Amino acid sequence: MQRFLRYWLPVLIWLGVMFVGSTGLLSAEQTSRFLVPLLRWLKPDISAEALAQIHFVVRKLGHIFEYALLAMLLWRAMRGGTNLRIRMSFVFAAVWLTCGVFAVSDEFHQSFMPSRTAASSDVLIDICGATIGLAICLMSRASTVRRHR
Repeated sequence: MQRFLRYWLPVLIWLGVMFVGSTGLLSAEQTSRFLVPLLRWLKPDISAEALAQIHFVVRKLGHIFEYALLAMLLWRAMRGGTNLRIRMSFVFAAVWLTCGVFAVSDEFHQSFMPSRTAASSDVLIDICGATIGLAICLMSRASTVRRHR
């Protein structure tokens, strides 16, 4: 049970955070309520067009971050939270596929939220985020292997 809590509980908590985030709580309208005043405080003469572009980029970077973190947590759980001897390529594929399935289900969930819109482009951004997270895991593992030689 302790092993489950150590490796898999962070994954489940992060999935819960992501699920809550895909409700109206983190809709574009809600995130603009704190981002726009911050940007106006930093640069009072910022144009409406620049605000919209920055808001868009920040939201898409949020997708990348949340799926990179999900991939890293899943990687950690699959590597340390199981007794299975799994090939690295299988772990990579399983984590990547799991992130993709969750990205699709997340967009499906958003299609039922009045303040959200589902977009297939967001699924692609999410998968890119998962790929970045997996790349970080692979680089970290490679450097650890080199140090222990």
